[in-house]
Amino acid sequence: MKEITLRVSRYDPVQDAEPRFEEYTVRVNEGARVLHALHAIRDECDPTLAYRYCCGSGQCGSCAVQVDGTPALACMAEARDGMTIEPLDLPVLKDLTVDMSPVIAKVARICPAPDAELPTREEIEAIKPLRDCIECLSCVSACPALQVTEFAGPTVLRQEMRLALDPRDSGDRVADAIEKGLFYCTTCKRCLEVCPKEIDVPGKAIEKLRELANRRGLTLPRHQEVARLVQETGRSVERTKATFLEQVPEVIEPDGPVRGEVGFFVGCMFNGRVPQTALDAMEVMKRNGIRVIVPHDQVCCGSPLIRTGQTSNVADLKQKNIEAFAGRGIKTVMTICAGCGATLKNDYETPFAVKDVTEVLTEYGIESPAKLDVRATYHDPCHLLRGQGIREEPRALLVQAVREFVEMPAECCGAGGGVRSGVPEEAKALGAKRDEAVKATGADVVVTVCPFCEFHIADCTETPVKNLVTVLLEGYRKKDAERQGSA
Repeated sequence: MKEITLRVSRYDPVQDAEPRFEEYTVRVNEGARVLHALHAIRDECDPTLAYRYCCGSGQCGSCAVQVDGTPALACMAEARDGMTIEPLDLPVLKDLTVDMSPVIAKVARICPAPDAELPTREEIEAIKPLRDCIECLSCVSACPALQVTEFAGPTVLRQEMRLALDPRDSGDRVADAIEKGLFYCTTCKRCLEVCPKEIDVPGKAIEKLRELANRRGLTLPRHQEVARLVQETGRSVERTKATFLEQVPEVIEPDGPVRGEVGFFVGCMFNGRVPQTALDAMEVMKRNGIRVIVPHDQVCCGSPLIRTGQTSNVADLKQKNIEAFAGRGIKTVMTICAGCGATLKNDYETPFAVKDVTEVLTEYGIESPAKLDVRATYHDPCHLLRGQGIREEPRALLVQAVREFVEMPAECCGAGGGVRSGVPEEAKALGAKRDEAVKATGADVVVTVCPFCEFHIADCTETPVKNLVTVLLEGYRKKDAERQGSA
């Protein structure tokens, strides 16, 4: 047995003006779950505590709550001392119980098609990844789009795609999905992160529904413009200045002995919009003994097209990029764009390894830069944190280059999934939330590893926003200046 103390949200809308927290100390067995702790509170401390549960084995979804700010099933999350337990981000009925009915009412039911045949084995296999939902609504509670739009939510769109795949259904699932906010999803994968059944709604439902919408000419106009640009130029960003690929040789040698070698996938934003950041990255690689091979025939990775459902040209892009790197015998391809990295890792089948720049620099180890005299916070790009599972590497590098590092909650900035271009008002609203989080840290600078996040956050806050590789390079330049000053 062990003794733990939990902070539990209490709120009765009939008699309370606002929620409050109460602390409870209970004894539970080693390995006890949050649900066991709630039972102990009810049985030993306060029988009026309201919460839901049923099966106690992770199958019914009724006991979902927020544990330290993250949705989880109370029957599956381990109880730890100091935990904070709150209801899901839904209308509260009492304490930890919430009103799920408005969301559940939006979950479509099958519209039987006359004389429909049973699904084929192939159709059943396509449906499988979408049918395990237990309607715990953790995804709805965690979804950033729902905070600022009328988006119906991940599980509602999941069901639309499930029915779209079922030949027994006669509903117009594309039209329904658009009405329910199909293009509001930022594809941040926060819903997947909290889903107890690991249902990939963005990848298996949202993007697939957008494909179906595109076939009917229902893709947002701004997204169609990007697709035309890729078709015509191989790039999703218009050329307005000398590109990165126009400025560098195909092989960039390090300043000293060669410690490693990577191919470099530059991405459209860093190639055409902000080439200086890519040039900064090359300087950091040279400084740390890493030879960089830069195929000049690489093209857009296809991410803007995949996320918006415009996939007709993607296979050609994949082939060109694989040939560009594999044809040169490159074993490891490095990216400095989170979106490109996630796409190459998750949407391609490559004969080479793909690593983010933070993975490469962490793997080889870096020369310590001088610490910049700033208080820095770090924004986790969704396509890096949840798309690639990379959290610690950028932080480990950043703390070497700044006087002080302060954490900021890992939340979507609103730039992804085609939202910044297609639904700018939503992107702006989510960006405003990022601004609030930045201000709460008191940071002098926001550091990130994604050009889209960098651009968008910079538009939404007065705090300077920099790429991590630029921060490292500034640290090296400060170190060199200090050496020269002391010579």
